[in-house]
Amino acid sequence: MPQKHDDYEKLLAHKRFLNDVEQGIRYANREVIHADLPHITKDGILSFAISVARLRGAYLSAAMRLGKDGQGAAPSRDDVADVRAKREMYEEARGAFDALREAIERGYVEVTELEGA
Repeated sequence: MPQKHDDYEKLLAHKRFLNDVEQGIRYANREVIHADLPHITKDGILSFAISVARLRGAYLSAAMRLGKDGQGAAPSRDDVADVRAKREMYEEARGAFDALREAIERGYVEVTELEGA
C-alpha cells in the first residue's frame, strides 16, 4: 500500500509542477506579447481579417486564372509563380491571424473593449 501512496504523491507533484510551468509560460507570453501589442481593438482585428480575406481572394482569383483559356492548357511558369506568391502571402497572413486569435483566447493580449470586463 505505501507504493500506491508514493505514486499518488508523485503524480500530484508532477501536476503541481506542470501547473507552475503553465502559469509561468502564460505570464511570460502575456508580458512579452502585451509589450508588442498593447492596444488590440475589435476594429483592428476586423481590419486584419479583411486584409486576410483580400489575400485569400487574390490567391483564389490567380488560381482560377490558370484555366483562363477554357481548354485546359498548361499554365505558364509566370502564372504558376504568381499563384505561389499569392498563396504564400495568404497563408502567412492567415497563420498570423490564427496566432492572434490564440493569443487572445489564452489571455496573452487584452482587447481594449474587454478591459475591465
